[in-house]
Formats: sequence, C-alpha cells, structure tokens
Amino acid sequence: MSITAYTSLMKLGLRVMKQTPVRLQWKFVRNFCWPNLWNMRRFERRQRKGEPFFPAFNMISVTETCNLACSGCWVTRGGRKSLTIEQLDGIIRESKQHGSKFFGILGGEPLMYRGLLTIFEKHSDCYFQLFTNGTLLTDDIAQRLRKAGNVTPLISIEGLEQESDRRRQANDVYLRTLQGVRACRQAGLIFGIAASICQSNFDELVTRQHIERVAQEGAAYLWYYIYRPVGADAHPEVALTEEQIVRLRQFLNDERLDAPVALIDVYWDDQGRALCPGATGMSHHISPSGALEFCPVIQMATDFLNADASNLTGLYAGSQFLSEMRRQIAETTRGCILMENPQQMVKILQDYEVRETTSRATVMQEYQQMKPVPCHDMGAAAIPEKSAPYRWLKKHYFFGFGAYG
Repeated sequence: MSITAYTSLMKLGLRVMKQTPVRLQWKFVRNFCWPNLWNMRRFERRQRKGEPFFPAFNMISVTETCNLACSGCWVTRGGRKSLTIEQLDGIIRESKQHGSKFFGILGGEPLMYRGLLTIFEKHSDCYFQLFTNGTLLTDDIAQRLRKAGNVTPLISIEGLEQESDRRRQANDVYLRTLQGVRACRQAGLIFGIAASICQSNFDELVTRQHIERVAQEGAAYLWYYIYRPVGADAHPEVALTEEQIVRLRQFLNDERLDAPVALIDVYWDDQGRALCPGATGMSHHISPSGALEFCPVIQMATDFLNADASNLTGLYAGSQFLSEMRRQIAETTRGCILMENPQQMVKILQDYEVRETTSRATVMQEYQQMKPVPCHDMGAAAIPEKSAPYRWLKKHYFFGFGAYG
C-alpha cells in the first residue's frame, strides 16, 4: 500500500512539474513548504512553553460581497462589510513577525475585493490560498496570479450542472466555474478544486470519476469539506448522515493510495481521530468586519482590529474569549460543537459580551434554532490513514494547515 501511495505521489509531482513553470514551483517550495514547516514548529513551541498565543495560520475573509447567493452559506447575502486594505496589509505584516506566511483568503467572493492582487504582489515572501467560486477568474487575472507566483486558487465546485445551479441559485454556474479552472491551467498555476459535501451532491462528487475529472482539468489537489448547515438559509435536511460521513472518510482513505490528485481534508488526524483546527489553536478566522473569530461559522467575537491591524498580536495574546473557546470546545468534543451541540455553543457564547460580526444581525437566533446533526467525530470507529506519505504529513506537518471546513 505504501509503495502504491508513493508512486502515485511521484506521478502527481511529475504532472505538476510538467504543467507549472519552474518559477512557480520554486515559489511553492520557498514560500509555502519550508516556511510552514518552521512556522508549525514555532507555533508548537509557543504552545508548549506557554508563551503569548498567536495562531499558526490566519484565515481571512476580506469581504461579504459575492456575485452568487448559495444556499447553506454563512456569508450574509447582500452584505457589504469588507476589511480595509490597511487592515489586510496589517494582518499579514503582524503575522509575518510570528513566522506565519501562509494565509487563506476567503469571502464572500474575494475576487470582488478591490486591491487584493496588489496585496499578493506586495507580500511576495508569503503564500496565499484563494478560496473562490471561479466565475470571476478570467485569463487576465490568472496571468496576473502567474506573475505573482505566490497564490494557489482553490475553486469551489458544489456539484455538476444541475446541482451547481440549484446550490448556487444561478444559471450555468458549473460551466462558468470550469472557465476559471481552465484559465488557471492555461496560466500554469498550482490550483485545487473544493467541494462541500452534503446529501444532494454526495453521489456526484464522492466518486473516482470526479477525482479523475478534476485531475484531467489540471488540478493538483481536491479538497473535501463536510457541509455545515449554518447561515440564514441553512438547509439542515441535506446535512450528511453518520453513515455518509463514515463512507466519505473511508473513500478518502482508500482513494489516497493511488489518486491522480492530492486528496485533502482538515477533519481527521493521522490516526483518523476528529480534529477541530480552532480548538487546537492552529487556525482562527478574521471576518470582513475586522473581528477575530474562533472559526468562520461562529460569527461572534469580542475582539476587533483597529484601523491598521497593528493591535492583532495584542488581541490574540490577551483574548479571554478565544482562550476559553479553545479550552471549553476541546473539553466538549473533538468534532464540531456547532453541529453536535449548538445549544452548548450558545451557552458558551452567552458567558461573554459577544458581538455579532455580520451585516444580517440574526446570527444568535440562528444558533438558538439549530438542531444537532452528525459531524466528523467517529469516536472508537476512527479510521487511521492508510497512505504513508499523507499520514506523515498529518502527523509532522499537518498538510491541511488549519483551513476552515
């Protein structure tokens, strides 16, 4: 099994090398691989020594604005909150002082955020993962990302033609997204495809056929999330069942052995035990309102950035709210507390003078009305990683890098 996994990884590496310019390959190694190895070590040392807290990675939602209105999305439909360029620049600057040079850039649709590409170009020593629906990813933008060399687009495909239109509540979304995918391939970018798996797209996307389709389009990696029924249009009825979550986990475990793309998840460690990046402190989220959030789906905070984000280090070090969130959630579950026990989450929030961080002003009511749904914690039925390379990465490097799920 291990030989097959290593052979598959080598084939993937050769394919990426063939379709990607050498300069972009070098940027990936220099800006992403080595710095993040040392960043994780610094983070672990801070945690071990009890030094002032700062997460290993920041996920940054730069704007609420989006050109789609997807069901099940926690972002406020029609919202207009956005970080200022000064705040975004300050977040990156402060993070670099702690050795953190990798950032997940989310929205809304981040390509609607004016000045984003300039930020990528300015911080040429960093590496950015751009979470996008792909419909605005034109040839011109892809070529500019190629010139920057430090961005990996992660393009969301939520189903094939009919399911994409239903989920995105728009027409021809799948084909428009594929245009963005092909612009990335044409530009020679290292890019990935993402999918939030629910009952309505499970049979379309949790398949070997989809893996091979993604590889043929030139993607280097395929990132699977578990659908979280949150937001004003939550649709809990399409949340995965316990049996489907086990099937998804087994599918990823089996397919990693010889998949033509890297299969990524952020839910399970090397032994298959459930993982919450927020509870470990590896990753937190900064919202378009400048709020420091535990994770993107918990849209409540007590700590907010100033005009240039120069207070970021102090906020993280001194946030009793985030500290208690990490402690209490870790003591409650290894999975997602908002899925398993939303009322316990409400109780934790009510212990603090939290403020909603969105434009819609209904988040607490949404949490209070939530019912438990299955999450990724499989307890004693945990399925350890079969793939030796991926098992090593999860144990020593954590290839998921604490990204949201």
